[in-house]
Amino acid sequence: MTWLAVCALALAAFAVLILLLKAPRPAWAALGTTLLLGLAGYAVQASPDQPCSPKPELEKMPGDPGTMIAARELFDDDGIAPTDKWIVIADGMARHGQFAEASHVLLGALDEDPDNAEAWLALGNALVAHADGLLTPAALHAFRQAQAAAPESAGPPYFLGLAMAQSGRFTEARGLWSSLLERAPANAEWRTMLGEQLSRLDLLIAMQASDGANR
Repeated sequence: MTWLAVCALALAAFAVLILLLKAPRPAWAALGTTLLLGLAGYAVQASPDQPCSPKPELEKMPGDPGTMIAARELFDDDGIAPTDKWIVIADGMARHGQFAEASHVLLGALDEDPDNAEAWLALGNALVAHADGLLTPAALHAFRQAQAAAPESAGPPYFLGLAMAQSGRFTEARGLWSSLLERAPANAEWRTMLGEQLSRLDLLIAMQASDGANR
């Protein structure tokens, strides 16, 4: 964004406040001063003439609950949707953004069967989504319990790696994903997707290292 565009936006904002929002005349001076202070701060800290550099993004946990559930089923060893009634109910809640309620249902399922790896994995995803994509200690515990209950399953390390990446723990996520990709069956449906996400993660790590070196 150029300086001309920045000034134009400031003038447009001032016009909207006065003409459309009908700001009272005694407030005009204060509004103008606020906009000028904003421009001064932008002049000190910003680089409007520097071209933007888009960064690769990983999928967000809470972005599309339906997609997350479908991905979990993709990593299921049998390649079929779960039949456990509690998981089905929890998935329905998660699809409507009711992550806390889904977590409570899954805890009920785990009370009945503490070794239910699918319930632990669904719980980890629900807790991460409820925390807006952050890996909380409770979610980490759920993922680890899922992995302990099904050591050979690809789902727990994949989703734990995804949550780690979204929480900025890129190196740990890469370790999980690279190990998972190495032992992935050649015909695994998720192999290509994981390889692409690992490449984007490597790019993020490289960009992070470059930013650190330039500081």
